Amino acid sequence: MAETGRLTRAAAGPALSPVTLLRAAIILSALAVWELLSHSGWLYRDVVPSLLSILRALIALLTSPSYYFNLGVTAAEIATALAIGGLSGVAVGILLGANRFLSKAFESYIYYLGPTPKIIFFPVMIMWFGVGPESKVALGTLSCFFPVALSVAAGMRGIDKVLIRVGESFRAGPWQMVVKIYLPAMRHPIINGIRLGLGVALIGTLLAETKLSNKGIGFLIINAYSTFDMPRMYALLIVLFVLAIGANALVGRLGGLDSIKRI
Repeated sequence: MAETGRLTRAAAGPALSPVTLLRAAIILSALAVWELLSHSGWLYRDVVPSLLSILRALIALLTSPSYYFNLGVTAAEIATALAIGGLSGVAVGILLGANRFLSKAFESYIYYLGPTPKIIFFPVMIMWFGVGPESKVALGTLSCFFPVALSVAAGMRGIDKVLIRVGESFRAGPWQMVVKIYLPAMRHPIINGIRLGLGVALIGTLLAETKLSNKGIGFLIINAYSTFDMPRMYALLIVLFVLAIGANALVGRLGGLDSIKRI
């Protein structure tokens, strides 16, 4: 009899968990509140456009060739910033974590500069690199460097001492220690640092594009805002939000750190 009940439930399909139902309820409630605000007249006209107008703007955006051109510009800037800032952050983090003297001398500066809003350095980047993509890449690189360096330095201090002694017993050189011991043992801290670096590189690059640029996603967002095209602006924000989540999840999966349970 019990077996029959299980077969019946299996035939009916998997039941939705309470967590999934709660998530769906939150999303539907947020959409309902948004739609209510759009028709309430409580805010200035078109500040909160209807969901239908945002959907139309989203479709128009995704079918526009200019959007993909600007997306490619921003993606190239962020990828370059992540590569430069990430590699330099890993190198500095290993150096600080492996050398106690350098750590005491310089790591406190990285801790203090890390939380500083990097957009304040943008005028300097413009003077050094001009108004082209180079200044946006430089700001993204600066933003990405600090979380990666701090995460790797902390990971270096968490490496099992036995692994280090094994490398030293085989008389491994500095490069061999990095490749054979440090990097494999710090997989999780490195990926965590890259995930944080990706987020701040995205923020830094987009902020730079909104300040001084004629292409890129940041430019499209500030242009839509300047012309008060609110549906297009929200459509751009939605696409950017989804792309950022996808990139973060991809980095996490590559590092085996995607701990979000599929329910």
